[in-house]
Amino acid sequence: MVEVPVTIACGNYDRTRAIRDGTVKVEGCTVTYLPLYPEEIFHRVFRFAEFDVSELSFSSYIRTVAAGTAAYIGIPAFVSRIFRHSGIYVREGAGIKKPQDLRGKRVGVPEYQITAVVWMRGMIQHEYGVLPSEIYWRSGGQEQPGREERTPLKPIAGLDLQPIGKHQTLVEMLRDGALDALFTARAPSSFRKGEPHITRLFADTRAAERAYYQKTGLFPIMHLVGIRKSLAEKYPWLPTSLYKAFCEAKALAMVDLRDVNALAVTLPWLEAETSETSAIMGEDFWKYGASENRLEIEALTRYLHEQGLVDRKVEIEELFHASTFDIAKV
Repeated sequence: MVEVPVTIACGNYDRTRAIRDGTVKVEGCTVTYLPLYPEEIFHRVFRFAEFDVSELSFSSYIRTVAAGTAAYIGIPAFVSRIFRHSGIYVREGAGIKKPQDLRGKRVGVPEYQITAVVWMRGMIQHEYGVLPSEIYWRSGGQEQPGREERTPLKPIAGLDLQPIGKHQTLVEMLRDGALDALFTARAPSSFRKGEPHITRLFADTRAAERAYYQKTGLFPIMHLVGIRKSLAEKYPWLPTSLYKAFCEAKALAMVDLRDVNALAVTLPWLEAETSETSAIMGEDFWKYGASENRLEIEALTRYLHEQGLVDRKVEIEELFHASTFDIAKV
């Protein structure tokens, strides 16, 4: 039997490691796994569609589906998800002590459309009543100048969104007082260095995120996996084979979290942390599957529509290959 050669571009996660090292096979395929950072993957996949299978920004993917330009079809393996209260940084002296203080402030974003920022704006709007139109948004490179939106962005009615200068960065503008806050997925270098002008809006992010989950039931999804449409059409069995492999790899990672013989992660109280998380979020706290994550998927599609990033609310059935909704069970 000749196996189909497949290139997978995805982060180097514990939940995908078994696919990368060959412990888990993708049925019918010979896999070349490219462990790249999300920013590089997304730039290459949305600009050039380079990879057969790719980690995808969920918001950018939804935008291509809404526009009818998607080169990929999703499988509901959510390889990246994280609460995003920790991604809101404020400048000391800007008068921002609580989320409502963001009204009328200048807020930097690496890109207006990135999934993390969509979730942050949705949370700020629905939990604290602050509309995106009440903030002055400035977009551009966080650490390096010249970053642009990865997919074309049309003007959004009622929104003040402007790119920063070609030679400016968000980190420098916050330090100089030209910005009041940052919404970002990646911790700014100034924060990591402990520079005194920058703090997090939510000082106790763990407590804020736990309360948010207990109130809303939402564990925000950042990235999914997509398969090139032409490949899925040529090999209709491939989406299911890939989905099964990603599920199996994640299951192995979940087992490792409770192995106290030799810790799989460099964290002394790994098993205790896992048990505490399970007590709050359930044993399968990192769920895959479209139906299993309907609450989060519908929230994200609603936020994208509310924030003017799509012209219509995309339905969940449009986002994933049909075969992944009906997986055989033993």
